[in-house]
Amino acid sequence: MGKKIIVAGLGHGGIAAAAQLSKAGYDVTVYEKKSEGTLGYDWTDIFAPGALGVAGIPMPDESLYEYKENMTFFGPSETVGLKQHVPQDQLEIKMERRDIYNHLISHAVDCGVKIEYDTEVIAPALLGNRVVGIKTDKGDFYADLVIDACGMLSPVRMNLPDHLGIEKAPSRLEYITIYRAFYNIGSDEEVEAKFKVMLYKDGILGMSWVASEDDHTDVLIGRFADFDMDEVNRFTDLLRQTNPRIGTDKVRGGQFVNIPVRQPLSLMVADGYAAIGDSAFMTVPLIGSGIANSLRASRILFDAIISDPTDSFSAETLWKYQYNFYKLLGSSLAPLAAAKLILPKLTAEDVDYAFESGMVTSDDITFGADFIGLSSMNVKFQDIINKAKLAGGNKEFLRKLPSTGARVSAVTGACAAIPRRYSADKIRSWKRIYEMSFK
Repeated sequence: MGKKIIVAGLGHGGIAAAAQLSKAGYDVTVYEKKSEGTLGYDWTDIFAPGALGVAGIPMPDESLYEYKENMTFFGPSETVGLKQHVPQDQLEIKMERRDIYNHLISHAVDCGVKIEYDTEVIAPALLGNRVVGIKTDKGDFYADLVIDACGMLSPVRMNLPDHLGIEKAPSRLEYITIYRAFYNIGSDEEVEAKFKVMLYKDGILGMSWVASEDDHTDVLIGRFADFDMDEVNRFTDLLRQTNPRIGTDKVRGGQFVNIPVRQPLSLMVADGYAAIGDSAFMTVPLIGSGIANSLRASRILFDAIISDPTDSFSAETLWKYQYNFYKLLGSSLAPLAAAKLILPKLTAEDVDYAFESGMVTSDDITFGADFIGLSSMNVKFQDIINKAKLAGGNKEFLRKLPSTGARVSAVTGACAAIPRRYSADKIRSWKRIYEMSFK
């Protein structure tokens, strides 16, 4: 042991991997551009608690979290609400984002991880085709392996040589811009749906939610396009018309954040390099949740590293990480990303039709904390198509579905065909097929 590992950025998956590797005897240092104690947005986040155990992290104190409410989904006209019915043992937990970070960081430090704050990662340090460290505003730092946890626009990944074949920046429809804020309670009247999710509200491609809490109302606005505070104010006023609990005083939050909602990287390893979390696009493509997947991926990466007795950290030995990630998680995430591609083709009328005709039911939008472990997206989507055909009616809408179903099946097949053993030629061929299935 004793090999040096750098984790670039304090992403959830990166810090979880750092803890496991440090505990196993590796010399692990994390470099983070933010200052100590400042990580995490000023709001709560939701994730599957079982992922902590997978990553070897204890559950936080019970006073720091509560279980999430079932969400109720609405089309733009809000005529029909479909409420999830997630089993009690599959409920996600809701926790302050800063408390999540404090819990993960405290555990990592206890495991021996060193963290250098106020150090901005600028690019990878390279020796030929091998990543040998990172370039930062404090100088260059070298290691045997760099784990990239710098996020969606990681300066490590985006500055890798093109010939390595690792994708760079996401397209505009591959990430969603959200604005989220907590408002005071404007009205004390009871609400039927405490956690209300609205799709295509005001005919806009995106989603929004209004979650009624005891002492505030949580508002999220998400778009596949840039927007500003003038639009936030206009749209929040629109939401208040049917959600009077949204007060006019903002009490917390109020930030714009970009979240990847696309398929995982087609190639996430190279000699001396492995991407994880948002750096590898591991979020759930339809909703942007990524903490649990990142934590699970950290265990997959750890297992791949310690299974190599040579500690070579080559693309060949790290391929085991990518292969097992796709078998355990990617084979469900990628088909969801394929299904998401239908969204720009839909109109507000299409979405209302899907809710009002019974084409989409509460069963279709019910997924528990561990639903990503199920490789059945192609079956689920075909079931929705079959129900749409039985419903009849909107012929124009029905014409949009079969091509999406075929794309989901193609992506599912591509994920199943990922090469088990490392071969540069076979991986290039698979990568081409995988990427083309999203075109």
